Amino acid sequence: MNDHPRIDAASWTPTFAPDGRLAVSLAISEYDHVRDLSSGLVRAQGIALNTLNFPVEEIFHRFTRYREWEVTELSMGKYSSLVSQGDRSVAAIPVFPSRVFRHSSIYVRRGGGVRVPSDLRGKRVGLPEWAQTAAVYTRGMLVHEYGVGLDEIEWVQAGVDEPGRQEKVALKLPRGVRLTPRPDSSLDRMLLAGEIDAVMSAHALRSFEAGHPDIARLFPDYRAVEEAYFRKTGIYPIMHVIALRREVLDRFPWVATNLLEAFEEAKRRSLARAREITASRFPVPWIADIADRAFELFEGDPMPYGIAANRTTLAAFLRFGHEQGVCHKLLEPEDLFPPEVQTTFRV
Repeated sequence: MNDHPRIDAASWTPTFAPDGRLAVSLAISEYDHVRDLSSGLVRAQGIALNTLNFPVEEIFHRFTRYREWEVTELSMGKYSSLVSQGDRSVAAIPVFPSRVFRHSSIYVRRGGGVRVPSDLRGKRVGLPEWAQTAAVYTRGMLVHEYGVGLDEIEWVQAGVDEPGRQEKVALKLPRGVRLTPRPDSSLDRMLLAGEIDAVMSAHALRSFEAGHPDIARLFPDYRAVEEAYFRKTGIYPIMHVIALRREVLDRFPWVATNLLEAFEEAKRRSLARAREITASRFPVPWIADIADRAFELFEGDPMPYGIAANRTTLAAFLRFGHEQGVCHKLLEPEDLFPPEVQTTFRV
């Protein structure tokens, strides 16, 4: 069963600003590439946007369960799972505010016998949720790049640093896959105690962040490995997507395209700031050089929006999700986004 109530279209009543623009609230993390939209320097045509900044976990929970705002940042894994189950209460636009390669997301215990990905065969591996987007990509990478089968690992689900975390979407696990919830413990605690052999997590373990000498990344030089992975596969993992309550789109279909164009303009301004060499717009040395290297690697746009520029990544993620039982049927990238966006924007 899905972890949210069905929302009746009549439960949402549109409101308008004094100048006639549609009033819309957006919940999103703080990103520089969204900053100019959030501040009002960039406007979405016809929309009076009220931006709410919360931690992503809070955003996902409150929107998925209560639909507290009209537009939201949302987990790609959870969104695609809902779509695959026929849930039409939410519709996404191809704006991807968070993208992170995931070789860096595997943590092991030093001396625990896991030195390379193939060592994970026959081991116990923990993850915060089977449907977590980062875990979908990491498992897909293990299967397709390193030949480690899903049924060759004993999977354990628990909170990263605190016990009690649960799955938020219904799963359709493949035959032979063993997934055991451990609501009584945390992944950090179990890895330190040797109860599990590795952890896949979008968020670093508390012990790792504290510099515990026994906890390390499986790929210490992860950037080089991730760049090589991108050059080989073309996959640039998409973590989050921007989604709207369906009733907003049903009544005002132009909202999707206007938001997408505004997100694009805000991102363009952010990338220009990153490449500026006459002033330090970010508190990181050599940021302009880093940005230039990213432009070269990603052939002109380090964070592209739209379907066409992301088809390889989207298709791979949907294939991974279906193979792993997060998506209940195999979807195409176009299945995730409303037709009005696909026909009116360069997607």
